Amino acid sequence: MEPSDGLEVGADDEPFSVRLERWLSGEGAKTIGDLGEVFAEKSFAVTVLFLMFLPALPLPTGGISHVFEAITVVVAGQMVLGRRTLWLPERWRRRELGSAMIDKAVPFIARRIGWFERFSRPRGVQLFRRRLPLSLVGLVIVVFAVAAALSPPFSGLDTIPSMGAVVVALSIILEDVVVLGIGVAIGVGGVALSIALGAAAVRLVSDVF
Repeated sequence: MEPSDGLEVGADDEPFSVRLERWLSGEGAKTIGDLGEVFAEKSFAVTVLFLMFLPALPLPTGGISHVFEAITVVVAGQMVLGRRTLWLPERWRRRELGSAMIDKAVPFIARRIGWFERFSRPRGVQLFRRRLPLSLVGLVIVVFAVAAALSPPFSGLDTIPSMGAVVVALSIILEDVVVLGIGVAIGVGGVALSIALGAAAVRLVSDVF
């Protein structure tokens, strides 16, 4: 596979954040399909990370986050099924990440990933190289993406399970089981909070009416 925008795909000695920032800062349109092609060895995780980073930001997204969450479910579902290559409908593959999003998100994403890279090291590597554990990790991402999509609108509760999905995806890239544990804890906390507040809202409405 030919590198894109001067990126050396096989440059494993470079931090992932550096590779990602170089690609995003390069010339040309950046599409969701490009994520799978440029980062082939970690295509599922990189795609999930980038798709869920937008819902994880405490910013109004105008509903675009639900599109990204739906695509994330499809991507993570393929992980559950044990696919080795990422498949997406052509219409989704051609969807551009958007220059405005890239310009604003690149420094933020790189800083957050860089923080994890400074404290992370390969731990439990075999967990990320076997089909069954990766399928279970994919299932966790599906749950977090669905929870984010079902969170009450304008509540901001979708940000926590979304961040959990981002950190879980990053753990696959860094092959660090400790980062995986952090991501699962964040996501589960977000799901529990959404359920608790949702139940409280239902009780409040029922008491009023």
